[in-house]
Amino acid sequence: MSERTSYYGRPIIKEPVWTPEIPLYFFFGGLAGASAALAEAARWSGNDVLARRAKIASAVGAAVSPVLLIEDLGRPAKFYNMLRVFKVRSPMSVGTWILSAFGSATGVSVATEVAGVLPRVQRLSEASAGLLGLPMSTYTGALVADSVVPVWHEGRHELPFAFAGGAAAAAGGAAAILTPAYASRPARRLGILGAALELGASQIMDARTEDLVAEATKKGTAGRYKRLAQAATIAGAAVTALAGRRRFGAALGGGLLVAGSLCERFAVYHAGKISAADPRYTSIPQRQRADRSGQPAIS
Repeated sequence: MSERTSYYGRPIIKEPVWTPEIPLYFFFGGLAGASAALAEAARWSGNDVLARRAKIASAVGAAVSPVLLIEDLGRPAKFYNMLRVFKVRSPMSVGTWILSAFGSATGVSVATEVAGVLPRVQRLSEASAGLLGLPMSTYTGALVADSVVPVWHEGRHELPFAFAGGAAAAAGGAAAILTPAYASRPARRLGILGAALELGASQIMDARTEDLVAEATKKGTAGRYKRLAQAATIAGAAVTALAGRRRFGAALGGGLLVAGSLCERFAVYHAGKISAADPRYTSIPQRQRADRSGQPAIS
């Protein structure tokens, strides 16, 4: 099982060429989207304090996300060129349009609220950002799952839920840090629920995937980030639940939730690179599936 099964041990598929800006983009994009949805929900419930603080986190994420994406692409023209077409079956194309629409709505919402003008435009753009925030916080999970990278492909059913949970945990944590404790209860609840969803989806993914493929998530840099993510997320949810009513507890728990979400994105990123670089993670599970189905493996 440990021997390499390809010509001269060379990789069968190409290793992802993404730079570390991409997992950062996954994190900030998820934070922005979930924070916008939280801000809209808080506005509807009359919690304007929480709505404004969640909107700050959303605006930061929306401002940083395109910068990180363009930095990975190399030049702005590549980002603009992706907007020339819209491919429903391409998560990258759909995601680019979601990011552009979400960023525009967030920018208009923040500008009009800060300037104190056009209240109807402000509410419409805020509601649009909140609605677009839902796909904004999840599409990156579909993006990585829609690939031949063994770890990402094997986790295609759980990754969108893990990313959604991580985004919710980060948004709830960030809002808990920024918001006075008396107004942050919905944010704390969101953070705890997001942590539970992220941890649960990750555990299901590990249990469902092939043993060899799951190994890639536990070794090297990926394993270190995964352990950090789990520890920070569990600790953050516990602190938030037990001490979140106090300002210090909310800030500490929120910070741990944010850190856990960030580490989880890097764990997924590095696990994908590890599984693509080693041909065992491609060929051996393929042969195991072929043996179970009675069909010959593709050679």
